[in-house]
Amino acid sequence: MVTLDRTRLASLLEAEQAAYTEHHPRSRALFEGAGNLFGRVPMTWMNMWSGGFPLYLDHARGNRVTDVDGHTYVDFALGDTGAMAGHSPAPTVAAVTRRMGELGGITTMLPTEDAQWVGAELTRRFGMPQWSFTLSATDANRWAIRLARLATGRPKVLVFAYCYHGSVDEAFALPGPDGKAESRPGNVAPPVDLDLTTRAATWNDLAGVEEALSHGDVAAILTEPALTNIGIVLPEPGFMEGLRELATRYGALLMIDETHTFSAGAGGATRAWGLQPDIFVIGKSIGGGIPSGAYGITEEVAAAITRHTEAGEADIVDVGGVGGTLAGNALSTAAMRATLGEVLTEDAFAHMTTLATAFTEGVQATLDELDVPWSVSQLGARAEYRFARPAPTTGEASAAAADEQLDAYMHLAMVNRGILMTPFHNMALMCPETSRDDVDRHTQVFREVVGALFR
Repeated sequence: MVTLDRTRLASLLEAEQAAYTEHHPRSRALFEGAGNLFGRVPMTWMNMWSGGFPLYLDHARGNRVTDVDGHTYVDFALGDTGAMAGHSPAPTVAAVTRRMGELGGITTMLPTEDAQWVGAELTRRFGMPQWSFTLSATDANRWAIRLARLATGRPKVLVFAYCYHGSVDEAFALPGPDGKAESRPGNVAPPVDLDLTTRAATWNDLAGVEEALSHGDVAAILTEPALTNIGIVLPEPGFMEGLRELATRYGALLMIDETHTFSAGAGGATRAWGLQPDIFVIGKSIGGGIPSGAYGITEEVAAAITRHTEAGEADIVDVGGVGGTLAGNALSTAAMRATLGEVLTEDAFAHMTTLATAFTEGVQATLDELDVPWSVSQLGARAEYRFARPAPTTGEASAAAADEQLDAYMHLAMVNRGILMTPFHNMALMCPETSRDDVDRHTQVFREVVGALFR
């Protein structure tokens, strides 16, 4: 097994940084001139792009992005899943153009027939019979958590260390040494002590989950079918089934967030693995890039909610905190109908998954050839390498494998050779427009940049 030479890594990183700066003068100038933007970017997380300044977008189509300096990239980031349908897919563009230009009424607070079509399609794919719309999966999680608390009469949510549920306050938690939830490092000003709202457990640890549930105060287990924002950490055999059984035994709801794991197939991991959630959340990609999100509930959960609303104990129509003025608007429901109906189809997922398998095999071939102590994991159309071998099985272990200097080198080396990877981690996602040539190009570049590091 080869070992990492930090001196060599520093030298290679310096060279890649110099090349990035030299070849992107317009992006750098725009960044330096953005004095009215907090952090000089529209959203502060955009500073996660390596290189000291982000690339600035000129145009994008399919799985190609062109920056303001005229460089075109094979895009495997795809908006960190938001553009899993590809950039500006033609059916989605046609649907939103018709709604905006021909029909009019981007948002009116009035329902459209598209909404029922989307609800029925989400039921077909994921099984939940009742749906409500949001503009993001973060909002869907927030509102669904409130409904879970209402339905069960319990105050807390159980989450897993290093899970991903957007910017939901309750989710930025880690299990503490005394069993109480602790705030995750870097969490921005939680409104209350996390122990008041959350119980936290370690992924793939059913005993820890049962201990957390045994207190009788957990309304819902909020989980992804696989951890995704800390590298892909897959569930061990029986883990997801164990969560279902424990939730039922201890009177908690099982709430599955497939915002990222939708990559597992047209029906997500929920259909592919036969999962049985009580609440289901999805967002990002279902609107083809137009802000969209949704949560689904079972008839049993719906009945538990309406018992309280009919008794006048809660209000989900006006002031109850489970809606937004723009949610379910005509534009986003038109986008969801077109994207789900014509872009992210069963055939598209078959194509995307085949390519992700080839991507994974290409990465693994380099790791095997050079005996590099990294691993690569796949979840349908999504693949990711991690700087650890074997692949981590917990969020804590995957977090411990992080290496900022190595991340910066890999991302800059890829960008400088025409490939975009997700800035937050080393995730690659396929879209319907991705080709085998694109995957083979990544395999070639990956072998080049890793080979330079471990020559």
